[in-house]
Amino acid sequence: MNAPPAQESPNGAPAPTATLERAIAHATRLLRERPQLALEQAQEILQVVPGSPHARLIVGQARCALGDLNGALAALEPLVQEQPRSALTHYELGGAYSLAGRLGEAIREFQLAAGLKPDWPDAWRTLADHLDAAGEAARADMARTAFVTCAVHDPRLRAAAGALQSNDLPQAEALLRAHLKQHDTDVAALRMLAEVATRLRRYRDAQTLLERCCELAPSFRPARHQMAVVLFRQAKAQEARAILEPLLREEPSNLGYLSLMAAILAHLGDTADSIGVYERILQRVPAKPKIWLSLGHALKTAGQFDDSVQAYHRSIALEPNFGEAYWSLANLKTYRIADAEVERMQRALQDPSLRDEDRLHFAFALGKALEDRQRYEESFQRYAQGAELRHRLHDYRPEETTAYVRRCKALFTAEFFQRFAGDGNPAPDPIFIVGMPRSGSTLLEQILASHSLVEGTMELANIPSYARELGERGTDPGATRYPAVLADLGLAERNALGARFLAETRVLRKTAVPYFIDKLPNNFLHVGLIHLILPNARIIDARRHPMACCFSNFKQHFARGQNFSYSLEDVGRFYHDYVELMAHFDRVLPGRVHRVIYEDLVDDPEREVRRLLAYCGLEFEIGCLRFYENERAVRTASSEQVRQPIYRSGLDQWMHYEPWLGALKAALGPVLSQYPAVPQF
Repeated sequence: MNAPPAQESPNGAPAPTATLERAIAHATRLLRERPQLALEQAQEILQVVPGSPHARLIVGQARCALGDLNGALAALEPLVQEQPRSALTHYELGGAYSLAGRLGEAIREFQLAAGLKPDWPDAWRTLADHLDAAGEAARADMARTAFVTCAVHDPRLRAAAGALQSNDLPQAEALLRAHLKQHDTDVAALRMLAEVATRLRRYRDAQTLLERCCELAPSFRPARHQMAVVLFRQAKAQEARAILEPLLREEPSNLGYLSLMAAILAHLGDTADSIGVYERILQRVPAKPKIWLSLGHALKTAGQFDDSVQAYHRSIALEPNFGEAYWSLANLKTYRIADAEVERMQRALQDPSLRDEDRLHFAFALGKALEDRQRYEESFQRYAQGAELRHRLHDYRPEETTAYVRRCKALFTAEFFQRFAGDGNPAPDPIFIVGMPRSGSTLLEQILASHSLVEGTMELANIPSYARELGERGTDPGATRYPAVLADLGLAERNALGARFLAETRVLRKTAVPYFIDKLPNNFLHVGLIHLILPNARIIDARRHPMACCFSNFKQHFARGQNFSYSLEDVGRFYHDYVELMAHFDRVLPGRVHRVIYEDLVDDPEREVRRLLAYCGLEFEIGCLRFYENERAVRTASSEQVRQPIYRSGLDQWMHYEPWLGALKAALGPVLSQYPAVPQF
């Protein structure tokens, strides 16, 4: 059994002599590896110092380790009677009773040990384990709550906590796994290891750890909150909400819970409720710049642009060097940053203490402000500065995307798809809009969502989440079997995955119309998976001129993901890979994907809208041409633009920057020279 600090004397008596102290310490060290020698050492001590409480305790511990439970009890029971204030003696007697199968007496002794030394984590953890074994779940939960309270001071976890604080995740993981091998019910360590997994984006691992944590300690609120966070990051917003709602009933004023609930509501499309929660938070703590920022985002989604500008300005007033708030203003495509704001940002960038995260946001925001002033060379320099900082913080390896495309082409042959023809969930409900970001996908979504039979949702993370899950099967950490694993999916699993997508997205559908849209552009990487699990879903490829699309990505600071976009060469290679992969699906699944060329849509909206609706099996409706009158919430960077009629002004905007885009042209190669045709790959 684990003991509290070694200097504790079972009877509180004066410390033994130096010689005796060394002998006791030596016998204690022998206990774990060589209990027989520890027993002999203690017996020798007792010959010199008869009745020594330390030595008698070691005798009891050693006999327990050797399986001599009668001998252990004979040593420990009288010692407890003599020394009733010794937490360590009660703890060791509890361990002996436990091994002897005397559960009730073991619980009594562990309870006494914890009461005598309430800052001793092992006493509470062991008590909780034994209460679980006795079926006393409520008392076990209380014991684990006490354990968590004092575990923060446990030196065995302090080193792991330090590694976590310095973001040394390999060291933190190694320390925590070693600790959990010995103490697998340590809920504090389980939660810390879940935090490591969360930071590494191993969300399924984090969820498993937190499920065990919450099973052991249902009242461990931080673990339940973290579980809600992990579920939300896996696009399981409804499950996250189900966990968070009871927490909010228990602590209705907890700002962390409220902030997460507001984000969940926004994800679920309950924008008005999300705004209400943010406003509720700000009534209590109005000096929170990040909450004002989040409120601004929600207001922007709802189309309340003037209010969103005010919220962003409140955020800046509270934190003048808050770069993300300035970028949020710049990212309102119809907002012009004032000269005074430009000057403040330029001064901020001269501050050597400015955080990189703020610096890159200022750089992107200045790029937009200078673009609005037609100072294109300075604008490009700022965009490049922001992109370089982001590229440094979020590494991207273009060769991995290229290798992925090669694997897809090798796997997804016409024969492969023929083998699975007729499989998958037959529902025709989903309409996937895929392609590059900044390619007009939000415009297509707005057009389709203006049809009486179609509902727009948002960019959904479900399909990529399934791909990650499938890729993790039977692999080493960091490796993936996706997409090869798709060849192993049985009929039942393909059907189940399709049904799962429909069930998980049902909560996002606010109407009873038959069709809904998932417009996550990066789903072009998963066309094969979509076809296997939802063979009747529509797939629309939104394509825009490579220079216009790629430069628009380069100058856009995305909230998350799209790490390919922060280098002209990388974004060009990514566009090339995208065109190559989609051309492959055109060959092996002819007619499966409908392509909309953005420039064609601008030139002749009615023709392209009629073609689009016909592909979706929908009758033409004039409302689809008056999409800008649709007041639905839009969450992407194009939210203001799709509330206006189609315009041509953005088609050639990239040409102002052409002198500095040589690396992009080179990376695109024939994909650029042959656009909108596709080269032979």
